Amino acid sequence: MTAPVFVVEDFRAASGGRFVLEGPEGRHAVSVKRLRPGEDVVLTDGAGRWADCVVLDTEGKDRLVVQLDSVHEEPEEAPRITVVQALPKGDRGELAVETMTETGVDAIVPWAAARCITQWKGDRGAKSLAKWRATAREAGKQSRRVRFPEVAEAATTGQVAQLLAGADFAAVLHEEGSEPLATAPLPTTGALVLVVGPEGGVSPQELAVFAEAGAKPYRLGRSVLRTSTAGTAAAALLLGRTGRWS
Repeated sequence: MTAPVFVVEDFRAASGGRFVLEGPEGRHAVSVKRLRPGEDVVLTDGAGRWADCVVLDTEGKDRLVVQLDSVHEEPEEAPRITVVQALPKGDRGELAVETMTETGVDAIVPWAAARCITQWKGDRGAKSLAKWRATAREAGKQSRRVRFPEVAEAATTGQVAQLLAGADFAAVLHEEGSEPLATAPLPTTGALVLVVGPEGGVSPQELAVFAEAGAKPYRLGRSVLRTSTAGTAAAALLLGRTGRWS
C-alpha cells in the first residue's frame, strides 16, 4: 500500500525539515487516518510539487508533525489529455470527474451542450463547479496523484471549438458513422482533446462547429456508454495507446 497523500498550500512553512500539517488535512490525518510516528506520508500542492515524509508526532486532534527533507517536482505528462465533459444530470458529473481523475486525465472542461438538461447558472453553477473541483482534489489524493487535474470554468460550444482548434488530436465521441478511437492515429506529444456529449448526444450543429475546428467523430465500441462513463473509458484507451500506462 502506498503512502497516503495530503494537500499543502505551501512547503515554505517547513523549518529544519520539520513540517506541521494542520487544518482539515491535519485533522483527517490525525483523527480519521490515525497516523502514528514512523508512518510514511506524501505531501503535495496538487500541482506537481511533492515530498516523501515520515510522521514524527501528533499534536491534539488536528496537527501532524512530519520530517520533510526535500521537495520534488513531477513533470507534466505527455501527451496531455483533456476531456470536455457535457453536464450530466444529478451527481453523475462528480462521478465522471472522480473516475477520470483516478484514470489519469490532466484537465476537465465542463461543457453546456445544447442537449444538456442540466444548466449551470448563477449560484447553482458556482456550487456545481466547486463540487467538481473538490471531487478532483479528493480523487487525486485517493489515487495517490501529486498533480491533480485542472477543472476549468464551464465552456460554451464556441469556447470548446477554440480548444479543439489548438489540439494536436481532437476527437468527438459519436457512434454514428465514425471511426473507432482504438485505431485513430495519435501523437506521442502535445495536446489530446476528447469531447463527451450529453445523454441526448452531440447535436448536428455542434458536430459541424467542431468539425470546422478540426475535430473528427470517433466511436468507442458496440455498446453505448453513459456520458458519465464515456470519458473515463476513452481516456483509458488513450493512456494505454500513447504509452502513459506502460
